[in-house]
Amino acid sequence: MDKHEQTHFGYKTVAAGEKAGLVAHVFHSVAAKYDIMNDLMSFGVHRLWKRYTLDLSGVRGGMRVLDLAGGTGDLAYKFAHRVGATGQVVLADINDSMLKVGRDKLTDRGIAGNIAYVQANAEALPFPDNYFDAITIAFGLRNVTDKDKALGSMFRVLKPGGRLLVLEFSKPVLPLLSKAYDAYSFAALPIMGQLVAGDSESYKYLAESIRMHPDQETLKGMMEAVGFEKCDYHNLTGGIVALHRGFKL
Repeated sequence: MDKHEQTHFGYKTVAAGEKAGLVAHVFHSVAAKYDIMNDLMSFGVHRLWKRYTLDLSGVRGGMRVLDLAGGTGDLAYKFAHRVGATGQVVLADINDSMLKVGRDKLTDRGIAGNIAYVQANAEALPFPDNYFDAITIAFGLRNVTDKDKALGSMFRVLKPGGRLLVLEFSKPVLPLLSKAYDAYSFAALPIMGQLVAGDSESYKYLAESIRMHPDQETLKGMMEAVGFEKCDYHNLTGGIVALHRGFKL
């Protein structure tokens, strides 16, 4: 995507070259309260969504795993235990504030030796071809400027036989649920963000970015277009969140 082309930042239209900086500002602002807000916004259910992602990851001892847009390290922490001393987990995030929070949290929990921290842009991953056994990106893809380019980059660094798991907010499958979810997102989230994180605008953007993200079938098609096979998705909590899975065969 050319930097002079346009893309969306929430409901606003901006130059493509500006989006990464705008998203960075959001996550610099919310990093310190990110974990608390996740628990409050999802009523703790995000932990179940992530546990399901772990269950479908196929990750076992000795594997090399990339937790992309890994933020504060919830998935990386679990993966570090699963891969053991002979494996490796790379926690990567484009935002240095989020990466620092993740590094500090995992270090405090005694995770060391089999984990690395890398500041990286999903659209141009700084890793060799065919490098990882599994890649996860949880609640990060919707913030990427060029999602097709990012998916292609993930495909490149994944080993043949490896799998990608994309956990992301999606489109509720029931009309009544969709209306209630919209009301909650646009009324409650900004207020919650102001009270807890002192930032209502960032949470207004997060609500808008969810609505602008491709729906389940569209994202599945995007994964297939860059080469992933056996793609499927699982709607969680009525489609509020979907877990997409694809394989590099």
